[in-house]
Amino acid sequence: MRRRTRGEAVTDSTDSSNVSNPTDSTDSTDAGTPAPDLYDSLDGQVALVTGANRGLGAEIARELAGLGATVFGGSRSARNGTPEGTERVLLDVTQAGEVEAAVEEVVGEAGRLDVLVNNAGVLHRGDDLIDEPAAEVDRTLATNLRGPMLCCKHALPHLLEREGGRVVNVSSGLGQLDGEQDGGTPAYRVSKTGLNGLTAYLHGEYADEGLLANSVSPGWVASDMGRQDDRNPPRSVEAGAETPVWLCRFRPGSPAGLFWKDCETRPW
Repeated sequence: MRRRTRGEAVTDSTDSSNVSNPTDSTDSTDAGTPAPDLYDSLDGQVALVTGANRGLGAEIARELAGLGATVFGGSRSARNGTPEGTERVLLDVTQAGEVEAAVEEVVGEAGRLDVLVNNAGVLHRGDDLIDEPAAEVDRTLATNLRGPMLCCKHALPHLLEREGGRVVNVSSGLGQLDGEQDGGTPAYRVSKTGLNGLTAYLHGEYADEGLLANSVSPGWVASDMGRQDDRNPPRSVEAGAETPVWLCRFRPGSPAGLFWKDCETRPW
């Protein structure tokens, strides 16, 4: 499997910030970020979406299929379905063997991989690190950070076969270092900060080989995760999926290595 030489041509979130609907405009980024060039159709391209059996992941998978992509929806249980028009693949991101087998299955059936969406995630609403059970720390980091790293490890050789392979990491405003890091949920916060770090690493290591890696906050979404503890998230799953799907449409040469919300870059 060929990799370019350097220099050759090239999850549900609990973010509670204000809600605004992203647009499809290519000039909706902030003034310092070049406007991306978008695919109108993903016909002929192949996407793998983790955690695609429900909520935000299911909506992302559904919309990518609607854009013409061949979509493989990862589910950690054979009992769980994925949206109509997608192919289900057994994928528990905490299991290294399943991650490797899932990527091999996708490429074996479809012949390529163009987009990886690291969406699968868990959330435990602990008060602070002192009271956070060690088992929840392990479970959260294994799913939200180690899992995406393993998915990237096995997907990268295929994403780098052609210019413009995309990794979209579903992160959260709770993982931003520019704001106050208090208010509980310590394992989740740290896992999403780490996921943003993974995005920065992927950009630094593989951008010269044509990879487009970005992080995204979907906002506080009305999924099963967002509704924990009888909370009432202000943003629909459809609204939360808009920016992740938009990032999946980036053509080669579009902005990367960034953190996005509502089709605009945000501080890390």
